[in-house]
Amino acid sequence: MSTRLVPLGLAALLLAAPAAAHDYGQQGAVFPVIEADLLSVIQQRLTTMQASGAIDRANRQLAERTAARVRRPAPVPGIAPATEERRWTFDPTITVREDLRDGRGRIVVAAGTRVNPLDTVPLRQRLVFLDGDDPAQVAWARSTTTALNAKLILVGGSPFALMKAEQRRFYFDQQGTLTRHFGIHAVPALVEQQGRTLAIRELVIRGTKGDRK
Repeated sequence: MSTRLVPLGLAALLLAAPAAAHDYGQQGAVFPVIEADLLSVIQQRLTTMQASGAIDRANRQLAERTAARVRRPAPVPGIAPATEERRWTFDPTITVREDLRDGRGRIVVAAGTRVNPLDTVPLRQRLVFLDGDDPAQVAWARSTTTALNAKLILVGGSPFALMKAEQRRFYFDQQGTLTRHFGIHAVPALVEQQGRTLAIRELVIRGTKGDRK
């Protein structure tokens, strides 16, 4: 088996020559880097959806879902039918954290002052919390309160359906803001002013879901 030998002079020349970059030219097809214009893509898709009626359908579905949530809001989580009576007192007094000033910058209420809202805005109507899907609670509220002495606040059910049926205004405790503030965990519940505090009761009403009799 023969071996090809490189002439000694040529080998020395190759070893002594400095390495250099070499342009071998284009060895294959080259394509430019193209980034799609995101806004153009979105516009094209919207145009397609508009032409197909998809946008109109989506708008109708959104409007229907919104109307349904207004007619029947999501029930307040964590509220159950009362199975035993519970009473407690709620003090609405707060401590002002920062100076309250009028339009001219004068201090009206200094930071650290304890303020009871009932001193200036008394609770003239009782607050009655109830489950609008429990006929017994609705009947109890209707028979024991009037539009003048109580506000009926739902934790479940449809306020619009009840207003139509009862010919009386109903409110809804959106996201449980009031029940959470007062510490109410069961309904029906009654909140009424007692001096400079609020007296709160969770009541068991015969015939309701929480009545064990």
